[in-house]
Amino acid sequence: MCGIVGAIAERDVTPILVEGLRRLEYRGYDSAGVAVIQDDLKIGRNRTLGKVKYLQEAIEKNPIKGHLGVAHTRWATHGVPSENNAHPHICKNQVVLVHNGIIENHDELREQQEKLGYAFTSDTDTEVIVHQVHHFLNQGDDLLQSVNKTIAMLDGAYAIAVITIDEPNHMVVARRGSPLVIGVGIGERFIASDVSALLPVTNRFMFLEDGDVADIHRDKVVVFDEKGKEVQRAIKQSELSADSADKGPYRHYMLKEIFEQPRAITETLDGRISGRKVLDDAFGLGAAEIFDQVSGVTILACGTSFHAGMVAKYWFEAIAGIPCMVEIASEFRYRKPVVRKNSLVVTISQSGETADTLAALEEAKRLGFGHSLVICNVPESSLVRASDLALLTRAGPEVGVASTKAFTTQLTALMMLVIALGRRFNVTEEKEHEIVDGLIHIPGMVEKLLHEIDQPIQELSEDFADKFHALFLGRGSMYPVAMEGALKLKEISYIHAEAYPAGELKHGPLALVDAEMPVITVAPNDDLIEKLKSNMQEVYARGGRLYVFADAESKIEATGTTKILHIPSCSELLAPIIYTIPLQLLSYHVAVLKGTDVDQPRNLAKSVTVE
Repeated sequence: MCGIVGAIAERDVTPILVEGLRRLEYRGYDSAGVAVIQDDLKIGRNRTLGKVKYLQEAIEKNPIKGHLGVAHTRWATHGVPSENNAHPHICKNQVVLVHNGIIENHDELREQQEKLGYAFTSDTDTEVIVHQVHHFLNQGDDLLQSVNKTIAMLDGAYAIAVITIDEPNHMVVARRGSPLVIGVGIGERFIASDVSALLPVTNRFMFLEDGDVADIHRDKVVVFDEKGKEVQRAIKQSELSADSADKGPYRHYMLKEIFEQPRAITETLDGRISGRKVLDDAFGLGAAEIFDQVSGVTILACGTSFHAGMVAKYWFEAIAGIPCMVEIASEFRYRKPVVRKNSLVVTISQSGETADTLAALEEAKRLGFGHSLVICNVPESSLVRASDLALLTRAGPEVGVASTKAFTTQLTALMMLVIALGRRFNVTEEKEHEIVDGLIHIPGMVEKLLHEIDQPIQELSEDFADKFHALFLGRGSMYPVAMEGALKLKEISYIHAEAYPAGELKHGPLALVDAEMPVITVAPNDDLIEKLKSNMQEVYARGGRLYVFADAESKIEATGTTKILHIPSCSELLAPIIYTIPLQLLSYHVAVLKGTDVDQPRNLAKSVTVE
């Protein structure tokens, strides 16, 4: 979603702010802006629609310089994408503010402020915040007091950064429901929505807790918790490097991240397996004691992470004999679920900042479901801090909006959890050794597969260049893999794609099948292969065009309207990881042919930090 960057230093901060925005582009946005307090104590601001590069060009034409400033990439919620709606927002040439989140009572505040004589120049909910801060400043409060009084009036989620020409030596920031991190330099301080924005200038970070307010100066930061009490927040050193999110030789981040999967899966496994066994301690301090109490699993997730959870449901029940419920987080929080005592609540999120998943976790805690565990890629994230246990995927920065290595590392992590919990149920030592051996070989298999099938899939993708619809089929644990494949295709190529359990063809989707509807099928050589072959015959008999990713041993033959791409044989249990790879490559190459913005598809955001 939206991205915030801010800086206070003795040097000109404008280049730092723009570079920070560039590094936040992966979050998704439609406009960008930067504002600084200049040496003459006037506010310099540039805002543009579209990419950060257009903002950079605007600054080159109309230079602004200052030692204190804020910047923002906006993903439209209230108000259409436009320059007037872009951040930063300014009130009466005195106060500057950027904001992530949604203010739910903005209509009420706008009405009050209009009566006080404030004129609105945008359609955003954000503008009420900057006006309210200005109002309290004019009442004689300082900036910190004004921000505190303002946020006390806000309903909703926010991360805000505020500066004013009246106090040009510091900024005040606050967060509730949206992430915000403070970067610590020597004689300078920075803020951002994500550490990746600040890696060129520091690797030392302070992570604000929900409800925190921070008064930030060049040489110090004073933090207050939600009760207004001064608190200390630890400074942590990030292991990420400034170039860890560069594309390198790849055309797009997504392709780079697809090819990073062997290394990413290796990192997920590293140090968590010993003697062909998964270590309980890999999940955190006290994991063994918590796992001993578990009688079931409840998975909460959104999007790609939800698909990973659906695969895991098959695994938990078939391998471990553990009852498992998988919920879309945005739905779970608004219904009345029956509480299952001693159910391990597993949240899955690449960023660890997904608003709906965070809210669903809090609801599960309130209802008394049981202990919580998060599978996440970001160690300092809100979900990690809110959970009893955490298994970090260590996938590294994922910049492309369409998730790839996050999904396969989530599946890897979930299989380790299935084993660890399953030891308390149906997983024998022999079975554990078998699965662990398979996991250890997965990175090598993925590496070999990537290099063998990339070119054939690139050629196959040409059949999709003029298509507008596609159908994905799978059975058993391949059904959520098909769902993930359909999601990838629709996300980045804008082809309308749907996934169905293959057995459901006769219950509706078969009506759509004709020569213009490509049907993509994932066909490992498992217990359901004969059933799947029957389903494919239903498509073939109606003139449908089949594209089958099949195990060579499945004996599925190519015909005039059926194209086969053989996938190396693999364990039935780990097939979801392997068969995901060709579907990722297919979506990528189709999107390239269609000329879409692969890494930043329209209307989408990488990290959904608002409801």
